[in-house]
Amino acid sequence: MEQQCRNINNWLRGIVLTVLIPGLALTVNAQKSSKQPNILFILVDDLGYGDVGIFNQNARKAKGQPYLVTPSLDKMAANGATMMQQYVNAPVCAPSRSSFLSGVTQGHSNVRNNQFDKALEDNHTMASTLKAAGYTTVAIGKWGLQGLSEPWEAHPLKRGFDSYFGYIRHADGHEHYPKEGLYRKSKEVYDNTTNITPLLDKCYTGDLWTAKAKHWIAEMVKTNRDQPFFMYLAYDTPHATIELPTQEYPEGSGLNGGLQWLGIPGQMINTASGDIDSWMHPLFKNAMYTDASTGERKPWKNVHKRYATMVQRLDQEIGDLLQLLKDLHIDEHTIVVFASDNGPSAESYLAENYTPQFFDGYGPFDGIKRDTWEGGLRTPTIIQWPGTIPAGRKVHQPSMLSDWLPTFCRPPG
Repeated sequence: MEQQCRNINNWLRGIVLTVLIPGLALTVNAQKSSKQPNILFILVDDLGYGDVGIFNQNARKAKGQPYLVTPSLDKMAANGATMMQQYVNAPVCAPSRSSFLSGVTQGHSNVRNNQFDKALEDNHTMASTLKAAGYTTVAIGKWGLQGLSEPWEAHPLKRGFDSYFGYIRHADGHEHYPKEGLYRKSKEVYDNTTNITPLLDKCYTGDLWTAKAKHWIAEMVKTNRDQPFFMYLAYDTPHATIELPTQEYPEGSGLNGGLQWLGIPGQMINTASGDIDSWMHPLFKNAMYTDASTGERKPWKNVHKRYATMVQRLDQEIGDLLQLLKDLHIDEHTIVVFASDNGPSAESYLAENYTPQFFDGYGPFDGIKRDTWEGGLRTPTIIQWPGTIPAGRKVHQPSMLSDWLPTFCRPPG
């Protein structure tokens, strides 16, 4: 790995880029592009393998069972490849993300078990290797690998990222309204090293990270279109507190629609209005299901309606980002990976606890988050690269979250 990272600059500037993830086996002629592809890696929190339509929910719908709605992810899968056996390195957040960023298995990682806020080892990371290859690097969203005390020894800016916007502390990601702290007290959002939480009235984090990511990408393309970028977009949803957004998703998507970064104190994004934790998707408000044991028709529990709304919102946010890439005419020059950090969680921090069994969030497998069974370790993973990755491909060979760093560093040939 050390020699790989030392030579990455030459490799990624070579004529071909070989994608290493088992079964994908792509060799791309980079001469058709004047620059290396951008990389947008979207890592969501506690979304189960079976929580995505294409992996399980569409089949549930066909059977008349309660189901979640993810049309944007289904479309992404139709336009790219689904990784049917993508595993995380650990069934909980911190070690899973550590192995992803450092590109090593848990046997070589310094963050194991669920060691909240332990400093990520001062070594090569996905960001530092890509930065050495000429990429501009940015992390947005949940971090949780910074070290236990300030000044944080493993702040993202010290682990290869040129800029950072998000939750530094692991536990902050348990609350999705940082300023109001509706269920878990107020949390801190940092713009690089500055706490900007006082400016974030009514900012639902899923919307906040998306709006910031869209703004960053648009500005990057506007100022330096030929400069390749790597964005690590780490959502804290649908993890932990199952909170609702303030309002319906803004009309449209992409460059001129959907979520927008306004940058006005007290109204930093265009959904920072209305009532916090209030908007439930109409699809789920009056949803009913048939009890398999009694045959009786029953309404969904409120917590399940909330979870379905969160997943639908996350799906809309992903679709918004993908449309932006199209609007900016960089979609064919951008590798987009969508993945989750572990299996579905049985928690909500509300009066009602969430049960993944209601939607079969673990798919056809046993186990949830914290279990070392398939349901805790296998996650929904999709990769899109229009014009390069064949549409509708399914990859059945096993791979791991830690494989992505050597995949992006792989030398030609």
